[in-house]
Amino acid sequence: MTTGFDELQNQIMAEMGQIYTETVIDHAMNPRNAGSIPGAGGFATLTGPCGDTMEIRLKVKDNKVADAAFWTDGCGTSIACGSMATEMIKGRNVAEALAIDQSKILEALGGLPEDSLHCALLASNALQAAIRDYLAVKRDPWKKAYRR
Repeated sequence: MTTGFDELQNQIMAEMGQIYTETVIDHAMNPRNAGSIPGAGGFATLTGPCGDTMEIRLKVKDNKVADAAFWTDGCGTSIACGSMATEMIKGRNVAEALAIDQSKILEALGGLPEDSLHCALLASNALQAAIRDYLAVKRDPWKKAYRR
């Protein structure tokens, strides 16, 4: 037996399916790698023009991204982009991970509506900043003590 709530939920999901791909909906509703990583070797937090903030944390071992996590205070699209970005870099070497940009995140998600494209840019910029932070700390370990 369905309730009014079930019917509303089904209607919302049907409408979302007309706007977003199944991949976007899946990553927004079931985000991968959300949270934090204790002792992360690379970290960045950025705020996009829409006001959403995204943090990316990385652990690198033997020049490969061993673990990655994100956090955002943004919308479902920002959640999906952070989730996909962190999934895409796990197991890749640092140079490959640094090459993940907005277009690659959009491609992996199957696209986004025009007014949500900036979410993929925020995720890729945060990801690249976290990798640059990792490289800076690797080169000059004392910099880790001065992170904000």
